[in-house]
Amino acid sequence: FASSIVNELNAGALPANISIIENEGVGATLGQIDLVKSLWASALGLGLVLLFMILVYRLPGFLADLALAVYVIVMVAVFAISKATLTLPSIAGFVLSIGMAVDANVLIFERIKEELWNGKTLRAAVRVGFQRAFTAVFDSHFTTIVGAGVLYMLGTGTVKGFAFALFWGTVVSLVTAVFVTRFFVDVLVDNDVLTAPPLWGVKTEDVGVFSKTAGESAGVS
Repeated sequence: FASSIVNELNAGALPANISIIENEGVGATLGQIDLVKSLWASALGLGLVLLFMILVYRLPGFLADLALAVYVIVMVAVFAISKATLTLPSIAGFVLSIGMAVDANVLIFERIKEELWNGKTLRAAVRVGFQRAFTAVFDSHFTTIVGAGVLYMLGTGTVKGFAFALFWGTVVSLVTAVFVTRFFVDVLVDNDVLTAPPLWGVKTEDVGVFSKTAGESAGVS
């Protein structure tokens, strides 16, 4: 390959001399090691994310973890059906899309907590929380989907692998965050199961704290 480049440059209008300074090759064994390490790193990162969601958001975090498990299963199915080659860039795109899925759940759960602080019932807080968080979740996912689509159309080689994983990972994460997580939450709320505010990350005495503060401020005025 280097020799052909030298010949082509020497045959051009401008003389150019090329000397090989460094030559590096990656064998099959080294590539396999890198792939295995990347998979282990991805599994470790996923495990830390699952643990973080449970510790910070408690019951909603656990439901988000269930939705994330559905996400992983769907993505594995996508890779299998498309017969995509699992390269290091595609693993990076997959892990990045996991972050998108978790970020969407964080926005939704924070909205639900705000509604509980405003004094709404859990059922109303869930409904309003999902509605108000949807715009931010959709916008962030849509821009990433567009960027990944452009990368896939204009990129080559490993860039396509990264863009493919990021594109479908973001699409699936949007669906799981908006619909799958909502399904799990609605099952509990509609059946009045595990609806105590502390399980949803809000202390019992803090329910309605925003409305109380607003009322006190109005009274002082």
